[in-house]
Amino acid sequence: MIRASLVILIVAIAAVSALAMAGDAGHASMTWLGWRADMTASTAVLVVLFGALLVTLFWRILLWIVASPQRAARARSENRRRQANEALTRGFLAAAAGDGSEARRLAQKAADLAEDTPGLVRVLAAQAAEAAGDVVGAQAAYTVMLGFPDMRLAGHRGLMQLALAQGERETALRHAQEAFSETRSARWAWRVLLEARLEAAEWSAGLELVKNAQDRKIVPPVTAERARAALLTALAVQLETSSDSNVRGQALDSASEAAKLQPGFTPGVVIAARLLAADGKMGRATAVLETAWRSAPHPALWLAFRDLKTNETPRERGQRLMELAAQNAPHRESRLLNVESALIASDTTAARSAMAALDSEPLTARIAGLRARVAFASGEPDEARLWLVQGLNALQEPNWSDLDPEGHAFAYSALDWARLVMSYAESGELIHPRYERRERTLSALPELPIAYADNAAFIIEGGLDPVLYPVDDDTYGLDEDLDETAQSAAPRRRSSRGRLASAPRAAK
Repeated sequence: MIRASLVILIVAIAAVSALAMAGDAGHASMTWLGWRADMTASTAVLVVLFGALLVTLFWRILLWIVASPQRAARARSENRRRQANEALTRGFLAAAAGDGSEARRLAQKAADLAEDTPGLVRVLAAQAAEAAGDVVGAQAAYTVMLGFPDMRLAGHRGLMQLALAQGERETALRHAQEAFSETRSARWAWRVLLEARLEAAEWSAGLELVKNAQDRKIVPPVTAERARAALLTALAVQLETSSDSNVRGQALDSASEAAKLQPGFTPGVVIAARLLAADGKMGRATAVLETAWRSAPHPALWLAFRDLKTNETPRERGQRLMELAAQNAPHRESRLLNVESALIASDTTAARSAMAALDSEPLTARIAGLRARVAFASGEPDEARLWLVQGLNALQEPNWSDLDPEGHAFAYSALDWARLVMSYAESGELIHPRYERRERTLSALPELPIAYADNAAFIIEGGLDPVLYPVDDDTYGLDEDLDETAQSAAPRRRSSRGRLASAPRAAK
């Protein structure tokens, strides 16, 4: 209306201005019902235009009056919608806060007001019943949702959660399976099904679920790849104990595929190397461990690499381990391995030099143990005792917790593997079940006397150089140049390091 008035006013001004500029006011005459009116042309234009404005104004007012009932109905509908949205909002907040009675009251109010959003009302009614502890009411509300195609997924999820809360696992899995079958994007259903397969140690079924999720793009490719590597490793561990050669072959294939998928997944690499070595494929076992060391060095890797050969001298073994460390020289584990290699090779000078590269590292029990062994090998028993005392109070390294001093590395139970699969898939980090449960693990400190004792116990009779602390078996730590008498006089200590990353080994 305002725009129309402005248009009429502008036209009137333009018309009067045009007549005024023409210099002739003009003449206009109008006769109506016996009445006659004479006026100038400009006046006539103004009369016509203002008359039109009055007619337009009258018409608009008439239309406004006629449309008043519809306008009032729209106002009432908008007010109801506003009240319904407010009730829904407050109801969801009350349900989230655990105020069941208030949530149910607001859900009922929203049901009376929200005619155009029945879905939200049903969801609020179900959540309000849950908050109020009304399991039967919540089940009824979620069950009603199953009758509406756009609400079936929410209904299945709600019924699954209620079933889990009541301990009805089979019912929960059934709802998760139905939801996963109906939609391609139900990640929660996939996760519930995967956790159930893992708890039951059904690794093959877990692999199928992971592949299905990757095809549906439910999980990122990197997550799926990590999950597959961990599942293949768990499957290999499960199959390797079989007496059937075909099944053991499947275990080898699974472990090899896991090592290929994720060279940084140490359990898979160690188990693959162990199975390859048992199958006589020493070259492939060596290559798998070297590739993993270049990707992510781990203590279990060099222990497995050490045990690949059982017919070499300590010097040869130390040299071989140094070559492994050189493939990822800057890494902390490689610097630690340089010290271990020098100790194995009975090279105290190299051990001292390699130990100097760790001076900037914070003191842990593992580093304190290494320093004690280097000091003892160098003929400094008092220094060794000091490092042992410091190591008793130093921080333990969880990376060593997976190394069983009495058997295989990564000797996990089925439950441990289930946890590892989920943890590694989501974060790419290894968990350490033995460390978490405070079970007996590989000791980072050597078995040396802590109390003060006569130094003669640490020195070989005859004034010969002191021997290294044995790290693998009875032959380690004995200099190759020692005669039989000196070797028989050397202290022999059995270390638990002899059986860590592999099965019990043959005598060297």
